[in-house]
Amino acid sequence: MVCFIKKHAKKITSLVLIGALALSTVFYGFSDKTKTVEAKTDKTTNVTTVGNTKAPKYVFFFIGDGMSFPQVQITSDYLGAIKQNSSSEILSGNKYLNFMKFDTVGSAVTYDSSSFCPDSASTATSLSTGHKTYSGVINMDETKSVSYETIAEKLKKQLGYKVGIISSVNINHATPAAYYAHQASRNNYYEIGTEMVSSGFDYFAGGEIKQPTGAKNDQKSIYDLAKTAGYKVVTTQQEAKALNSKSGKAIVIGETIADGGALSYDIDRKSDEWSLAEYVRTGINVLDNKKGFFMMVEGGKIDWACHANDAGSTIKDTVALADAVDVALSFYNKHKEETLIIVTGDHETGGLSIGYAGTDYDTFLTNLVNQKISYAKFDSDYVANYKKNNTAFESVLQDIKKNFGLLTSSDVDAAKYPKLVLTNYEYNKLYQAYQKTLGKSKVTLDKQEEYVLYGTYEPLTVTITHILNNKSGINFSTYAHTGLPVPVFAKGLGSNVFEGYYDNTSVYTKLASLLNIK
Repeated sequence: MVCFIKKHAKKITSLVLIGALALSTVFYGFSDKTKTVEAKTDKTTNVTTVGNTKAPKYVFFFIGDGMSFPQVQITSDYLGAIKQNSSSEILSGNKYLNFMKFDTVGSAVTYDSSSFCPDSASTATSLSTGHKTYSGVINMDETKSVSYETIAEKLKKQLGYKVGIISSVNINHATPAAYYAHQASRNNYYEIGTEMVSSGFDYFAGGEIKQPTGAKNDQKSIYDLAKTAGYKVVTTQQEAKALNSKSGKAIVIGETIADGGALSYDIDRKSDEWSLAEYVRTGINVLDNKKGFFMMVEGGKIDWACHANDAGSTIKDTVALADAVDVALSFYNKHKEETLIIVTGDHETGGLSIGYAGTDYDTFLTNLVNQKISYAKFDSDYVANYKKNNTAFESVLQDIKKNFGLLTSSDVDAAKYPKLVLTNYEYNKLYQAYQKTLGKSKVTLDKQEEYVLYGTYEPLTVTITHILNNKSGINFSTYAHTGLPVPVFAKGLGSNVFEGYYDNTSVYTKLASLLNIK
């Protein structure tokens, strides 16, 4: 027997390895779903099949920037709380967002080549190309000398799909840029803009182009370059409504522009102002064709709100993303055998937690109903005037009551809304922040302490949102990103491959395999 084993050692080793691989497939079957299967395309019908499964012809890829499990859950919980029967002491629970009920749910790990707390450029690179890179780098390797082709570029070139890129922030910001640009720095906004034009993609929509004439305002406008390249540059909702599949390539800039050149926070959006959903609906009108399309939609202001620790605005913009997904679902219901919808995040922002030391096991999420305005709009509409006019704290408190619902113990509504009354601790923190914002503070804070208290935001405004968050049973741990994994929700053709717990680069490889792109 010993002689036999020695004589056939190599064969036995091979058999053992094969057996081990077979067992791993049994126990970890989801990994087999990511393998590349030879695909075939019927030239008469333009239908691609992978194995026995057709490749999705229409792909919607939604990214909630900064959106992980906490952002999804707090939005769901808030919607449940405001629907709660006030006469019942029994909690009826959360209200599910549409994508929370998708056929498949997975989880993606988000670290990049710099940190376990990655940035948007690197994580979007992972999602769009399947490669890790340093924070701040868009679709290039760590040497910043090798470029990666994106899934959108490949679909355009290899399958002739139309491509649309939509964002609630600037359309040359990091996440949208990661689908068409290749830059050593996400801050190369002008260069990203020129790549946007040269991409030949069919539809761009969202906030303004950042630095359209270059960092020094000495370059030819990106808007003019776009027109020369055959794009219609549309800046009104009326013009945008007229766009369709015969309109040609289009760049749609929001008619109403808010902070940072982005679209309005949904909490600030006027009734006649387009939501993210409207840009998706118009995108479908432009992109719809017999070959297929790929649409990336970013809810970018979820991230911005979480950076500022503004829970109220975070929730409303997460709802806005879900509303945009509803538009894709309507399309899906008409093309069930050809459509795939994916909803995910790039990373988590803010270290959002449902639970706060000051409320123990309790949450009071309905407190957030009282927030009527985003932190950014409060800065522009109120704080700017406080600084200009040296407004008294008593007057500021009245504005805070009107916009955030916070009360003092002497307020006439204090007995009616006890959960919104400022404690002495909270009142003193708010007064200290007011003094800091108006330059009246006689207390010099340590640099680290000041950052922990206020980040880079207006001390008064961020303290207001902190207090309202905490009174609601919500807390943030950072003004930056965290290393939490993100959910991956999928529905439609091939959605089952997104099950499991995997690296964010696998989101790309799974989708690329389904679509048979190389």
